[in-house]
Amino acid sequence: MKNNIVPRLITATLIVCALITPTASAMAQNTAALSKSVLELARENDMKHASLSVCVYNIDRNSEVYSYNSQRSMIPASLTKLLTTAAGFDKLGSNFRFRTTLSYSGEIDKSGTLRGDIYIIGGGDPLLGSYRYRQTLPDTLFAAWHRAITSAGIKAVDGRVYYDATIFDNRPLHDNWQWGDIGNYYGCGVGGLNFHENMFFIHYAPGAKVGYPATVTRMEPKGLKLHLINEATTGAAKTGDQIIVYGDPGSSIRTCYGTMPIDAKNFSVRGSLPKPAQTCADLFTNYLRQHRVSVSGAATESLKRPSKLTTLLEYTSPTYYVIAQYTNMTSNNMYAEAIHRYMGYKSHGIGSSANGAKAVSEYFQKLHLENSGVNIEDGCGLSVRNRLTTDFMCRFLKEVYKTPYFGDYEKTLALAGENGTVKNLLNGLPSNINVRIKSGSMTGVRAFAGYIINSRGQRLCFAVIANDFDCTGAQMRTKLEKIIMKIATME
Repeated sequence: MKNNIVPRLITATLIVCALITPTASAMAQNTAALSKSVLELARENDMKHASLSVCVYNIDRNSEVYSYNSQRSMIPASLTKLLTTAAGFDKLGSNFRFRTTLSYSGEIDKSGTLRGDIYIIGGGDPLLGSYRYRQTLPDTLFAAWHRAITSAGIKAVDGRVYYDATIFDNRPLHDNWQWGDIGNYYGCGVGGLNFHENMFFIHYAPGAKVGYPATVTRMEPKGLKLHLINEATTGAAKTGDQIIVYGDPGSSIRTCYGTMPIDAKNFSVRGSLPKPAQTCADLFTNYLRQHRVSVSGAATESLKRPSKLTTLLEYTSPTYYVIAQYTNMTSNNMYAEAIHRYMGYKSHGIGSSANGAKAVSEYFQKLHLENSGVNIEDGCGLSVRNRLTTDFMCRFLKEVYKTPYFGDYEKTLALAGENGTVKNLLNGLPSNINVRIKSGSMTGVRAFAGYIINSRGQRLCFAVIANDFDCTGAQMRTKLEKIIMKIATME
């Protein structure tokens, strides 16, 4: 009996080995090729003072495939948004909408005069008055508010328009954002009442010769109470946008330095909008007056909301899914900060950077993630004090994959080579490989993370981060792209 069993067991073992060995061998070869590429990059002169970290997980096998310095704390830049938006899906839900309430105090007399005030009560909506969508344009927004007011029988306001932004704290910027960022649109910060994405356009015409002043032709939105000091000049052809805007959120002064190309047409730059909530109330007051609703007083901040208010309209944003998708696809800092602060408000009563960070940390706990080496300061990644490890990022992505909202979350990530901030990344990727990816960049930082479905249909997640390199950001992007291509083509 034993003599019959042993040959069968040996035969079965040989069959199993024959089935497993080629795959294991291919994986070992691919891992070795990836390791070779990573080590070659780490030894380059441009990396002499730099840090490089790489991690890859096979989600289907629940195992780490490859790591290099994966426990080192790194500055992630906009990879932070991957954490913010996932936490938002969990805490808010795909169908959540931000709400801005238009109300009034007092009474409406027989003549249609409101003996009281109009109140705009912010709900943190990052798209209120946004220029991106027809339904959110300032004129569309104000027209809806105007209709709500006139439908209530109000023909005149013997009072003023108040704005209330108290759902968030009054510190729109994080304490350690850099001065060179905060005057520009990407460093505009966020408040309880946002408007026009808290930014404005400056349109320019070049001078007749290189070195001549660049002329401001107009600013949008119209009617801004803003003092612009323009020091921008005309640069050589095809030199791109080299204009930087400086200014703090509490000041109405903005200063522009740098150059625009002499061959540019329809050229504009975006700056951070001073006092967005005040601007919203000011412009709406002007809109009412221009549309036959007189307002006796000037728009101002509400320091104490009346106990009795009558709601005119609950104005809602697009869904959270739409907002999260735009946040990750275009790496929009302002949207990410709005999500971050709102989670802080929902979990801890006031929307602040600190409370947003607490909410994200609580989400890590919910996912049962050990997070040593991780520090989250803001929602967008502008803070240079943000830190995470590539091992943590992979474990995070692996756990998010198990959640019921993963399908929506994954669609917020750009498809490599096709859209978003990685449109030109991984060109030449085989058609049977799918890469959903988020990029992160700031001076001295290039980072990528996301999901891969490889040629065998296996799902991987990965994170690759480089800090403090000596080459340009564009050059480092190309170097990391080669690493990601190796990961994507692993079998």
